[in-house]
Amino acid sequence: MGRYLRLYLNFLRFSFSRAMEFRLDFFFRVVMDAAFYAVQIVFFSVIYRHTALLGGWSYDQVLIFACGFFLIDALHMTIFANNMWWLPIFVNKGDLDYYLVRPVSSLFFLSLRDFAANSFLNLLLAAALMAWALLRFPGPLDPLRVTLFLALLVNGAFLYYLIHLAFLIPVFWLHSNRGLGETFYTLEKYSEKPDRIFHGWVRRLLVSALPFSLIASFPAALLFEGLRPGLLLHVLGVTALAFAAVRAAWQLALRNYSSASS
Repeated sequence: MGRYLRLYLNFLRFSFSRAMEFRLDFFFRVVMDAAFYAVQIVFFSVIYRHTALLGGWSYDQVLIFACGFFLIDALHMTIFANNMWWLPIFVNKGDLDYYLVRPVSSLFFLSLRDFAANSFLNLLLAAALMAWALLRFPGPLDPLRVTLFLALLVNGAFLYYLIHLAFLIPVFWLHSNRGLGETFYTLEKYSEKPDRIFHGWVRRLLVSALPFSLIASFPAALLFEGLRPGLLLHVLGVTALAFAAVRAAWQLALRNYSSASS
């Protein structure tokens, strides 16, 4: 465990030093994500000019949900996104060999080696928006519920990573992730909206097989409605199953990988 921690600290040190060499890109990322946050907040503000509730939630509740998604998205962009971008390229060019011979978990190395320091300020911005949304909430919020909510947002970021990786692993057989990549980013839009606006088989799909609604909607539901053991077990159970499935798929993919030296 200590070896992995030291390795990750080296990843961080290298990533920050490299980010400072490209300062224009560093600040462009901040502006780009700040614009995204503003558009999402304005989007919900316009909707609530015409209705008092959306999926049973007030504007203040949806604002906390939206800021929760901002935080999850910022965590993903900072920790995982760059690594997910490079994975298909490594597979197709044979560069994956370099990482498979390392004396550490290949999944750990490939998922965490590139910390997007140029997105770190956006993570701080998302955290500030989250604090603002919680502080402006008109009703009382139990500190224990808030703590659980924040912990489940971290779980949501991990689940988001697992879903993203699940859409990338087929590149070992397909040799192109264009179609699946576009599918992932299309489905990912569902996680930006409260799950209660969906009904029937669509909602069942989004909380089970394609659990995009578990990423931010369920943590917010537990914050507003109190601890519901069944709901909490569902979130954690789906995350655990997703991790087991992705890890098994990764091992299967490596066994079928044709390296550059083959």
